[in-house]
Amino acid sequence: MNINYLFNFSNITVEEMMYLKELIANLNEEEQKTFAMIYSGKRRDPQHLLLFAILGFFGVAGVQRFVTNQIGMGILYFLTAGLCFIGTIIDLVNYKSLANEYNHKMAIESRRFMEMMKKN
Repeated sequence: MNINYLFNFSNITVEEMMYLKELIANLNEEEQKTFAMIYSGKRRDPQHLLLFAILGFFGVAGVQRFVTNQIGMGILYFLTAGLCFIGTIIDLVNYKSLANEYNHKMAIESRRFMEMMKKN
């Protein structure tokens, strides 16, 4: 298994790396390369989510939720100033877990997409 493709992702967490290694363990090198290409377009960098959460203190709360496809929470944060800044503070503390949760979903989606491509 060649995991060099995973090291190209910026600010990848150890948890994300281990999860991706499990997910692509039975793929050949060409399939791993394809997976990395598909996944890189969907993945969110934890540092970007941190910056978006900080932006919540300057009048545009909820951007981090919109970026992670949590549209309902994004609208709620936007209309309530980040739930009176409490939700924004929680997101500042938990930005890595927010990114990991989203990235896990996107990794599964990318793997399923590859399986669909094989069938066709």
